[in-house]
Amino acid sequence: MGFTQRQAGGRFTRDEADHYIQRLQNGESDEARTAGGESWREAAREQLLGHLPAEQLAGELRRRGWMVIEPLAP
Repeated sequence: MGFTQRQAGGRFTRDEADHYIQRLQNGESDEARTAGGESWREAAREQLLGHLPAEQLAGELRRRGWMVIEPLAP
């Protein structure tokens, strides 16, 4: 639903509560909003990972318990 931290704790103004109740009763969803948020997050993640050397990424994965397999030479 896109709640703020305050709202996630159960604290809403009367207007906010009315707004969310109306949306739920009308069957509205946050699919478009979520998709926009996810695409922003995905772009930021790709931008960050694109600047890290492969060796550093592999080292971090190994540190977290993943197995990294080197590609075969052509």
